[in-house]
Amino acid sequence: LAQGRIASADRRAPSSLDLAAMVKMKAYELRTRTSKELLKELDEQKAELAQLRVAKVSGGAASKLAKIKIVRKNIARVLTVYNTKMKTEARNTYKGKKFVPLDLRPKKTRKMRRALKVEQKYMKTQKQKTRSNNFPMRRFAVAM
Repeated sequence: LAQGRIASADRRAPSSLDLAAMVKMKAYELRTRTSKELLKELDEQKAELAQLRVAKVSGGAASKLAKIKIVRKNIARVLTVYNTKMKTEARNTYKGKKFVPLDLRPKKTRKMRRALKVEQKYMKTQKQKTRSNNFPMRRFAVAM
């Protein structure tokens, strides 16, 4: 019974002091960094996560267990910012080019992607143009 009480005390929620030590990254701060700095930060976060997981297995403090979630979210934030940065760079390099990679094209729906463009939709053949010029719509004046 005594051991059960100790174990339950370890599982308690971390106090405000413990949470203050854990730094949650802000996405707007990450956006100002270069891609090399982001990759370096990602490596640091992953190393910290590995240490925390080792502490979890070896029965570490509750504060370290609570920190795992924050570190995982930080890794996700760094990856999100890095991937968006890479995507915007790719968009800028292919801007104005004839062919664009599939993942940079607008998604829309399959039907919309295969539909004719507006110019193509209203194009007329030479025969249609001649016929419309030679036989225009008749105009009738209706007297009241």
